[in-house]
Amino acid sequence: MRRRSLLIAVPAGMATLAACNDDGASSAESGDSASPSASATSAAPAPAPKIVDGPLPAITAGAKFGEKPTVAKGSGDPSDQIAVKTLVAGNGRTAAEGDFLVADYLGQIWDTAKVFDNSFDRGAALAIQLSQASVIDGWRYALVGKKVGSRVEFSVPPTWGYGKEGYAEGGIKGTDTLVFVVDMKGVYPVTSSAKGTDVAQDNVDLPKVGTNTDGKAPSIEIPKKDAPTKLVSSYIIEGDGEEAEADSSLLVQYKGVLWDSGKEFDSTYARKTLTSFSLDGVVKGWKQGLTGKKVGSRVLIVIPPALGYGDNPPSGSGIEKDSTLVFTVDILAKL
Repeated sequence: MRRRSLLIAVPAGMATLAACNDDGASSAESGDSASPSASATSAAPAPAPKIVDGPLPAITAGAKFGEKPTVAKGSGDPSDQIAVKTLVAGNGRTAAEGDFLVADYLGQIWDTAKVFDNSFDRGAALAIQLSQASVIDGWRYALVGKKVGSRVEFSVPPTWGYGKEGYAEGGIKGTDTLVFVVDMKGVYPVTSSAKGTDVAQDNVDLPKVGTNTDGKAPSIEIPKKDAPTKLVSSYIIEGDGEEAEADSSLLVQYKGVLWDSGKEFDSTYARKTLTSFSLDGVVKGWKQGLTGKKVGSRVLIVIPPALGYGDNPPSGSGIEKDSTLVFTVDILAKL
């Protein structure tokens, strides 16, 4: 199984940010694995399940929040509904339908205890939207209403998992009930914004970025100046969270415009979503511009062509050759 987790398809907009491999493929698109991602096969929604208490297999090791759990094989027949048990009760934000969940998790098959996917070994949490288009229904039904800081164990029969088709790449048959243990590390509505201290924007040669934190897209005012020839990365709002490392995966809001025209070419705000990615999989300007920046911050990044797309912009992106790109990026979480 390949080790890139959960999103089978690249989220809208990520094809714009993704760096390209030597074969021309987007690095954000390469590889996928078994996961709680919604199946690519379209089907009529199943009726809502009943939420029951069990049965659920025991955690035999790694029982604390944040530890990789070892889960026993299921005993007897699993429920044909969704069995849910809160093993550790958190007291953070309550997850709602449509929110993005940041979580560590392990998934295995009831009958065999075969682990088909887990984030603990990758060293990076999952960020996924609790919506029908993004995640299998079992996750939505089990986790909406649970609080950050909780460890939740639940079983998902095929009806609210991968259906009769299963997921062959992950070794999941159409008859398999799945068992998950999920550590809920953070919950982020699609209106999430930076949280920190406003930083003075004194340089008249650089764009001015709005400091609103109401979930609406901040304004970007481009000065009537020549674009800088070197990368610019500066705080608009400075958070107090962890610093992003060169290989970190991040959950962000962002908006991108062209220096020459101020025209917006990409925005999570416009799509009413958030985006997660590895800094190893985006253009050099993003990687260099966000490395060392703190979670909770809003960052202005001005990317010259050499660190963006040069003379080979993505098809259909609205970006012309040799364009200087201007981004405002809210760093919501380090995964």
